[in-house]
Amino acid sequence: MSVDLTATEFVTDPYTAYGRIREEAPVLRGTFYGGAPIWIVTRYDDVRAVLGDGTRFVNDPASVPGNDTNDVRRVAMERIGIPPDLMHYLTDSIISADGAHHTRLRKLVSRAFTVRRVAQLRPRVEELTAGLLDRLAALGAGGRPVDLVEEFAYPLPITVICELVGIPEADRASWHVWSRDLATMDRDRIPTALRDMVGNIIGLIAHRRAEPADDLLTALVRAHDEDGDRLSDSELVTMVLSLVIAGHETTAHLISNAVVALLTRPDQLAALRADPGLWPNAVAELLRRIGPVQFASTRYALADTELGGAQIRAGDGVQPALVAANSDPREFTDPERLDVARRTAERGEGHVGFGYGPHYCLGAALARQEGEVALRALVERFPDLALAVDPAELVWQPVPGMRRLETVPIRVG
Repeated sequence: MSVDLTATEFVTDPYTAYGRIREEAPVLRGTFYGGAPIWIVTRYDDVRAVLGDGTRFVNDPASVPGNDTNDVRRVAMERIGIPPDLMHYLTDSIISADGAHHTRLRKLVSRAFTVRRVAQLRPRVEELTAGLLDRLAALGAGGRPVDLVEEFAYPLPITVICELVGIPEADRASWHVWSRDLATMDRDRIPTALRDMVGNIIGLIAHRRAEPADDLLTALVRAHDEDGDRLSDSELVTMVLSLVIAGHETTAHLISNAVVALLTRPDQLAALRADPGLWPNAVAELLRRIGPVQFASTRYALADTELGGAQIRAGDGVQPALVAANSDPREFTDPERLDVARRTAERGEGHVGFGYGPHYCLGAALARQEGEVALRALVERFPDLALAVDPAELVWQPVPGMRRLETVPIRVG
Protein backbone atom coordinates (compact mmCIF):
# COMPACT_ATOMS: atom_id res chain seq x y z
CA MET A 1 0.00 0.00 0.00
CA SER A 2 1.33 3.44 -0.96
CA VAL A 3 -0.30 6.89 -1.00
CA ASP A 4 0.39 10.28 -2.56
CA LEU A 5 0.00 13.11 -0.03
CA THR A 6 -0.83 15.54 -2.83
CA ALA A 7 -3.81 13.42 -3.93
CA THR A 8 -7.17 15.17 -3.87
CA GLU A 9 -8.54 13.18 -0.94
CA PHE A 10 -5.78 14.42 1.37
CA VAL A 11 -6.57 18.04 0.49
CA THR A 12 -10.38 18.01 0.35
CA ASP A 13 -11.05 15.68 3.29
CA PRO A 14 -7.81 15.10 5.22
CA TYR A 15 -9.57 13.82 8.34
CA THR A 16 -11.09 10.86 6.51
CA ALA A 17 -8.06 10.22 4.32
CA TYR A 18 -5.50 10.26 7.12
CA GLY A 19 -7.86 8.44 9.46
CA ARG A 20 -8.21 5.61 6.97
CA ILE A 21 -4.48 5.01 6.62
CA ARG A 22 -3.97 5.39 10.38
CA GLU A 23 -6.26 2.43 10.99
CA GLU A 24 -5.17 0.33 7.98
CA ALA A 25 -1.41 0.87 7.98
CA PRO A 26 -0.09 3.24 10.67
CA VAL A 27 3.38 3.51 9.09
CA LEU A 28 3.26 3.16 5.33
CA ARG A 29 5.07 4.20 2.19
CA GLY A 30 4.00 7.29 0.32
CA THR A 31 5.22 10.16 -1.83
CA PHE A 32 5.06 13.94 -1.79
CA TYR A 33 5.23 15.85 -5.08
CA GLY A 34 6.64 12.81 -6.81
CA GLY A 35 9.82 12.75 -4.73
CA ALA A 36 11.57 9.74 -3.24
CA PRO A 37 9.34 7.41 -1.20
CA ILE A 38 8.78 8.46 2.41
CA TRP A 39 7.25 6.81 5.46
CA ILE A 40 3.97 8.38 6.56
CA VAL A 41 3.45 8.08 10.32
CA THR A 42 -0.11 8.53 11.60
CA ARG A 43 -0.60 7.22 15.15
CA TYR A 44 -0.20 9.52 18.12
CA ASP A 45 2.58 7.69 19.96
CA ASP A 46 4.56 7.09 16.77
CA VAL A 47 4.26 10.74 15.72
CA ARG A 48 5.51 11.88 19.12
CA ALA A 49 8.38 9.43 18.86
CA VAL A 50 9.47 10.86 15.51
CA LEU A 51 9.11 14.48 16.63
CA GLY A 52 10.66 14.02 20.05
CA ASP A 53 13.60 11.66 19.55
CA GLY A 54 16.53 13.57 18.06
CA THR A 55 18.77 10.55 18.51
CA ARG A 56 16.75 8.64 15.90
CA PHE A 57 15.25 11.27 13.61
CA VAL A 58 16.65 14.58 12.33
CA ASN A 59 15.28 17.50 10.30
CA ASP A 60 18.28 18.08 8.05
CA PRO A 61 19.10 15.22 5.65
CA ALA A 62 22.72 16.39 5.73
CA SER A 63 22.83 15.25 9.38
CA VAL A 64 22.51 11.62 8.30
CA PRO A 65 25.90 9.83 8.13
CA GLY A 66 26.96 9.30 4.53
CA ASN A 67 24.96 12.34 3.37
CA ASP A 68 23.39 10.60 0.37
CA THR A 69 19.84 11.05 1.64
CA ASN A 70 17.10 12.14 -0.72
CA ASP A 71 16.04 15.64 0.32
CA VAL A 72 12.24 15.55 0.14
CA ARG A 73 12.00 19.29 0.72
CA ARG A 74 14.11 20.25 -2.27
CA VAL A 75 12.13 18.05 -4.63
CA ALA A 76 8.86 19.59 -3.43
CA MET A 77 10.25 23.10 -3.79
CA GLU A 78 11.49 22.42 -7.29
CA ARG A 79 8.01 21.19 -8.24
CA ILE A 80 6.33 24.39 -7.04
CA GLY A 81 8.87 26.63 -8.76
CA ILE A 82 11.23 27.84 -6.04
CA PRO A 83 14.30 29.23 -7.88
CA PRO A 84 17.57 27.41 -7.06
CA ASP A 85 19.29 30.61 -5.91
CA LEU A 86 16.55 31.25 -3.33
CA MET A 87 15.95 27.71 -2.13
CA HIS A 88 18.48 27.89 0.70
CA TYR A 89 16.39 30.57 2.39
CA LEU A 90 13.69 27.92 2.90
CA THR A 91 15.74 24.75 3.36
CA ASP A 92 18.43 26.14 5.67
CA SER A 93 16.13 27.62 8.28
CA ILE A 94 15.72 27.09 12.01
CA ILE A 95 13.04 24.54 11.14
CA SER A 96 15.61 22.39 9.33
CA ALA A 97 18.47 22.75 11.81
CA ASP A 98 19.49 19.98 14.22
CA GLY A 99 21.34 19.68 17.52
CA ALA A 100 23.64 22.48 18.63
CA HIS A 101 23.01 24.41 15.39
CA HIS A 102 19.28 24.45 16.10
CA THR A 103 19.82 25.39 19.74
CA ARG A 104 22.07 28.31 18.71
CA LEU A 105 19.47 29.71 16.30
CA ARG A 106 16.56 29.18 18.68
CA LYS A 107 18.31 31.01 21.53
CA LEU A 108 18.67 34.10 19.36
CA VAL A 109 14.91 34.59 19.13
CA SER A 110 13.36 32.59 21.97
CA ARG A 111 13.29 35.54 24.41
CA ALA A 112 10.79 37.30 22.17
CA PHE A 113 8.35 34.41 22.49
CA THR A 114 8.48 33.50 26.18
CA VAL A 115 5.21 33.25 28.07
CA ARG A 116 6.12 36.41 30.01
CA ARG A 117 6.96 38.41 26.88
CA VAL A 118 3.78 37.23 25.15
CA ALA A 119 1.71 38.20 28.19
CA GLN A 120 3.15 41.71 27.92
CA LEU A 121 1.93 41.83 24.32
CA ARG A 122 -1.66 40.99 25.25
CA PRO A 123 -2.92 44.58 25.66
CA ARG A 124 -1.64 45.39 22.18
CA VAL A 125 -3.28 42.26 20.73
CA GLU A 126 -6.55 43.26 22.40
CA GLU A 127 -6.22 46.82 21.05
CA LEU A 128 -5.63 45.61 17.49
CA THR A 129 -8.52 43.15 17.78
CA ALA A 130 -10.91 45.87 18.95
CA GLY A 131 -9.95 48.07 16.02
CA LEU A 132 -10.51 45.26 13.53
CA LEU A 133 -13.89 44.47 15.08
CA ASP A 134 -14.90 48.12 14.69
CA ARG A 135 -13.99 47.84 11.02
CA LEU A 136 -15.97 44.59 10.69
CA ALA A 137 -19.00 46.31 12.22
CA ALA A 138 -18.75 49.18 9.74
CA LEU A 139 -18.20 46.94 6.72
CA GLY A 140 -21.00 44.60 7.76
CA ALA A 141 -23.57 47.28 8.55
CA GLY A 142 -27.03 46.48 7.27
CA GLY A 143 -26.29 42.78 7.03
CA ARG A 144 -23.68 43.08 4.27
CA PRO A 145 -21.42 40.02 4.03
CA VAL A 146 -17.81 40.54 5.09
CA ASP A 147 -14.83 38.28 4.40
CA LEU A 148 -13.53 37.18 7.79
CA VAL A 149 -10.20 36.02 6.34
CA GLU A 150 -9.30 39.28 4.61
CA GLU A 151 -10.71 41.68 7.19
CA PHE A 152 -9.92 39.95 10.49
CA ALA A 153 -8.12 36.60 10.50
CA TYR A 154 -5.18 37.81 8.41
CA PRO A 155 -4.71 41.44 9.58
CA LEU A 156 -4.42 40.61 13.28
CA PRO A 157 -1.53 38.09 13.29
CA ILE A 158 0.41 39.75 10.48
CA THR A 159 0.29 43.07 12.33
CA VAL A 160 1.39 41.47 15.60
CA ILE A 161 4.35 39.57 14.13
CA CYS A 162 5.43 42.50 11.96
CA GLU A 163 5.46 44.82 14.98
CA LEU A 164 7.39 42.25 16.99
CA VAL A 165 9.98 41.57 14.29
CA GLY A 166 10.23 45.14 13.02
CA ILE A 167 8.54 45.13 9.60
CA PRO A 168 7.43 48.75 8.94
CA GLU A 169 3.72 49.42 8.56
CA ALA A 170 4.26 50.61 5.00
CA ASP A 171 5.55 47.15 3.98
CA ARG A 172 2.88 45.01 5.66
CA ALA A 173 0.36 45.06 2.83
CA SER A 174 3.08 43.75 0.53
CA TRP A 175 3.93 40.95 2.97
CA HIS A 176 0.27 39.97 3.01
CA VAL A 177 0.25 39.73 -0.79
CA TRP A 178 3.54 37.85 -0.92
CA SER A 179 2.39 35.33 1.68
CA ARG A 180 -0.81 34.67 -0.20
CA ASP A 181 1.12 34.24 -3.44
CA LEU A 182 3.38 31.65 -1.81
CA ALA A 183 0.28 29.66 -0.86
CA THR A 184 -1.23 29.66 -4.36
CA MET A 185 1.02 26.83 -5.62
CA ASP A 186 1.28 28.98 -8.77
CA ARG A 187 4.72 28.53 -10.35
CA ASP A 188 4.48 31.99 -11.95
CA ARG A 189 3.71 33.87 -8.74
CA ILE A 190 5.80 32.00 -6.17
CA PRO A 191 9.31 32.95 -7.41
CA THR A 192 8.44 36.64 -7.64
CA ALA A 193 6.89 36.66 -4.17
CA LEU A 194 9.86 34.94 -2.56
CA ARG A 195 12.38 37.16 -4.34
CA ASP A 196 10.49 40.27 -3.23
CA MET A 197 10.39 39.02 0.37
CA VAL A 198 14.13 38.40 0.46
CA GLY A 199 14.85 41.76 -1.16
CA ASN A 200 12.64 43.52 1.37
CA ILE A 201 14.42 41.85 4.29
CA ILE A 202 17.87 42.76 2.95
CA GLY A 203 16.73 46.37 2.67
CA LEU A 204 15.30 46.33 6.21
CA ILE A 205 18.55 44.93 7.60
CA ALA A 206 20.48 47.82 6.06
CA HIS A 207 17.95 50.27 7.47
CA ARG A 208 18.17 48.81 10.98
CA ARG A 209 21.97 49.07 10.88
CA ALA A 210 21.59 52.78 10.23
CA GLU A 211 18.60 53.29 12.53
CA PRO A 212 18.32 50.70 15.34
CA ALA A 213 14.94 50.23 17.00
CA ASP A 214 13.36 48.28 19.85
CA ASP A 215 12.49 45.21 17.79
CA LEU A 216 13.68 41.69 17.11
CA LEU A 217 15.24 42.60 13.77
CA THR A 218 17.58 45.09 15.46
CA ALA A 219 18.57 42.43 18.00
CA LEU A 220 19.32 39.95 15.21
CA VAL A 221 21.34 42.51 13.25
CA ARG A 222 23.32 43.28 16.40
CA ALA A 223 23.98 39.58 16.99
CA HIS A 224 25.22 39.25 13.41
CA ASP A 225 27.42 42.35 13.47
CA GLU A 226 28.94 41.88 16.91
CA ASP A 227 29.54 38.15 16.64
CA GLY A 228 29.34 36.76 13.12
CA ASP A 229 29.80 33.24 14.44
CA ARG A 230 26.33 33.42 15.99
CA LEU A 231 24.44 34.40 12.83
CA SER A 232 25.62 34.43 9.22
CA ASP A 233 24.33 36.75 6.48
CA SER A 234 22.11 34.04 5.01
CA GLU A 235 20.87 32.93 8.44
CA LEU A 236 19.86 36.48 9.28
CA VAL A 237 17.65 36.80 6.20
CA THR A 238 16.31 33.27 6.62
CA MET A 239 15.42 33.83 10.27
CA VAL A 240 13.36 36.94 9.53
CA LEU A 241 11.64 35.22 6.59
CA SER A 242 10.74 32.18 8.71
CA LEU A 243 9.48 34.23 11.64
CA VAL A 244 7.20 36.48 9.61
CA ILE A 245 5.70 33.70 7.47
CA ALA A 246 5.26 31.20 10.31
CA GLY A 247 4.19 33.96 12.68
CA HIS A 248 1.01 34.86 10.84
CA GLU A 249 0.01 32.26 8.26
CA THR A 250 -0.96 29.44 10.63
CA THR A 251 -2.61 31.74 13.19
CA ALA A 252 -4.69 33.42 10.49
CA HIS A 253 -6.07 30.09 9.33
CA LEU A 254 -6.55 28.81 12.86
CA ILE A 255 -8.84 31.80 13.47
CA SER A 256 -10.85 31.38 10.26
CA ASN A 257 -11.09 27.59 10.61
CA ALA A 258 -12.17 27.99 14.23
CA VAL A 259 -14.93 30.46 13.42
CA VAL A 260 -16.39 28.09 10.84
CA ALA A 261 -16.09 25.17 13.27
CA LEU A 262 -17.94 27.04 16.01
CA LEU A 263 -20.63 28.51 13.77
CA THR A 264 -21.42 25.05 12.43
CA ARG A 265 -21.50 23.61 15.98
CA PRO A 266 -23.87 25.96 17.82
CA ASP A 267 -23.81 23.85 20.96
CA GLN A 268 -20.08 24.45 21.35
CA LEU A 269 -20.42 28.16 20.67
CA ALA A 270 -23.24 28.35 23.23
CA ALA A 271 -21.01 26.62 25.80
CA LEU A 272 -18.31 29.25 25.30
CA ARG A 273 -20.76 32.12 25.56
CA ALA A 274 -22.15 30.62 28.76
CA ASP A 275 -18.70 30.05 30.27
CA PRO A 276 -15.95 32.32 28.84
CA GLY A 277 -13.49 30.61 31.16
CA LEU A 278 -13.46 27.76 28.65
CA TRP A 279 -11.72 29.82 25.97
CA PRO A 280 -8.10 28.80 26.67
CA ASN A 281 -9.19 25.16 26.70
CA ALA A 282 -11.27 25.70 23.56
CA VAL A 283 -8.29 27.03 21.61
CA ALA A 284 -6.34 23.86 22.43
CA GLU A 285 -9.27 21.73 21.31
CA LEU A 286 -9.69 23.72 18.10
CA LEU A 287 -5.99 23.25 17.35
CA ARG A 288 -6.40 19.54 17.92
CA ARG A 289 -9.46 19.11 15.78
CA ILE A 290 -9.25 21.70 12.99
CA GLY A 291 -5.70 23.09 13.18
CA PRO A 292 -4.37 24.38 9.85
CA VAL A 293 -1.12 22.36 9.79
CA GLN A 294 -1.73 18.82 8.57
CA PHE A 295 1.77 17.39 8.85
CA ALA A 296 5.13 18.40 10.28
CA SER A 297 8.31 18.86 8.27
CA THR A 298 9.95 15.68 7.05
CA ARG A 299 12.34 13.94 9.41
CA TYR A 300 15.13 11.55 8.39
CA ALA A 301 16.19 8.37 10.15
CA LEU A 302 19.75 8.58 11.47
CA ALA A 303 20.16 4.80 11.43
CA ASP A 304 18.13 1.71 10.64
CA THR A 305 15.23 1.61 13.08
CA GLU A 306 11.80 0.10 13.68
CA LEU A 307 8.63 2.18 14.05
CA GLY A 308 5.05 0.98 14.20
CA GLY A 309 6.03 -2.41 12.82
CA ALA A 310 7.85 -0.95 9.82
CA GLN A 311 11.58 -1.32 9.19
CA ILE A 312 12.97 2.10 8.35
CA ARG A 313 16.44 2.44 6.85
CA ALA A 314 19.00 5.15 7.61
CA GLY A 315 18.29 8.21 5.50
CA ASP A 316 14.64 7.37 4.83
CA GLY A 317 12.28 10.32 4.97
CA VAL A 318 9.57 10.12 7.65
CA GLN A 319 6.46 12.32 7.49
CA PRO A 320 4.60 12.81 10.81
CA ALA A 321 0.89 13.34 10.09
CA LEU A 322 -0.32 15.68 12.83
CA VAL A 323 -3.94 15.61 11.69
CA ALA A 324 -4.01 11.82 12.02
CA ALA A 325 -2.31 11.80 15.43
CA ASN A 326 -4.70 14.44 16.76
CA SER A 327 -7.67 12.21 15.91
CA ASP A 328 -6.19 8.92 17.11
CA PRO A 329 -8.82 7.05 19.16
CA ARG A 330 -6.00 5.38 21.11
CA GLU A 331 -5.26 8.77 22.66
CA PHE A 332 -8.53 10.73 22.49
CA THR A 333 -12.03 9.63 23.45
CA ASP A 334 -14.51 10.29 20.65
CA PRO A 335 -11.70 12.08 18.75
CA GLU A 336 -13.76 13.33 15.81
CA ARG A 337 -16.01 15.34 18.09
CA LEU A 338 -15.09 18.96 18.81
CA ASP A 339 -15.53 19.44 22.55
CA VAL A 340 -14.46 22.83 23.91
CA ALA A 341 -14.58 21.42 27.45
CA ARG A 342 -12.27 18.49 26.62
CA ARG A 343 -9.42 18.04 29.08
CA THR A 344 -6.20 16.48 27.80
CA ALA A 345 -3.70 17.60 30.41
CA GLU A 346 -2.29 14.14 31.13
CA ARG A 347 0.36 14.58 28.41
CA GLY A 348 1.10 18.29 28.31
CA GLU A 349 -1.38 20.09 26.09
CA GLY A 350 -2.41 16.77 24.57
CA HIS A 351 -2.54 17.62 20.88
CA VAL A 352 0.49 17.84 18.58
CA GLY A 353 -0.83 20.76 16.55
CA PHE A 354 2.25 22.77 17.57
CA GLY A 355 4.53 19.79 17.07
CA TYR A 356 6.47 18.20 19.90
CA GLY A 357 10.04 17.90 21.12
CA PRO A 358 13.01 20.13 20.21
CA HIS A 359 11.19 21.77 17.30
CA TYR A 360 8.01 22.51 19.24
CA CYS A 361 6.54 25.69 17.73
CA LEU A 362 8.54 28.69 18.90
CA GLY A 363 5.49 30.96 18.69
CA ALA A 364 2.98 28.61 20.33
CA ALA A 365 2.25 30.92 23.28
CA LEU A 366 1.68 33.86 20.95
CA ALA A 367 -0.57 31.86 18.62
CA ARG A 368 -2.64 30.60 21.56
CA GLN A 369 -3.04 34.11 22.90
CA GLU A 370 -3.99 35.61 19.54
CA GLY A 371 -6.49 32.83 18.93
CA GLU A 372 -8.09 33.23 22.33
CA VAL A 373 -8.27 37.05 22.20
CA ALA A 374 -9.53 37.15 18.60
CA LEU A 375 -12.15 34.43 18.86
CA ARG A 376 -13.54 35.47 22.22
CA ALA A 377 -13.79 39.15 21.25
CA LEU A 378 -15.43 38.29 17.92
CA VAL A 379 -18.21 36.15 19.34
CA GLU A 380 -18.82 38.48 22.29
CA ARG A 381 -18.97 41.58 20.07
CA PHE A 382 -21.36 40.01 17.58
CA PRO A 383 -24.03 37.84 19.25
CA ASP A 384 -25.73 37.33 15.86
CA LEU A 385 -22.53 36.30 14.08
CA ALA A 386 -23.31 33.86 11.26
CA LEU A 387 -21.94 32.47 8.03
CA ALA A 388 -23.23 34.33 4.98
CA VAL A 389 -23.09 31.19 2.81
CA ASP A 390 -23.91 27.54 3.22
CA PRO A 391 -20.89 25.77 4.77
CA ALA A 392 -20.78 23.47 1.76
CA GLU A 393 -19.99 26.49 -0.43
CA LEU A 394 -16.78 27.36 1.42
CA VAL A 395 -13.68 26.74 -0.69
CA TRP A 396 -10.63 25.04 0.81
CA GLN A 397 -7.36 26.00 -0.85
CA PRO A 398 -5.65 23.04 -2.59
CA VAL A 399 -2.44 23.32 -0.56
CA PRO A 400 -1.06 19.93 0.52
CA GLY A 401 -0.30 19.86 4.21
CA MET A 402 -2.47 22.87 5.06
CA ARG A 403 -6.15 23.28 5.87
CA ARG A 404 -7.04 26.79 4.84
CA LEU A 405 -10.11 28.53 3.49
CA GLU A 406 -10.10 30.86 0.52
CA THR A 407 -12.71 33.18 2.05
CA VAL A 408 -15.20 33.05 4.93
CA PRO A 409 -18.16 35.34 4.22
CA ILE A 410 -19.87 36.25 7.49
CA ARG A 411 -22.67 38.50 8.72
CA VAL A 412 -22.02 40.32 11.96
CA GLY A 413 -25.54 41.46 12.66
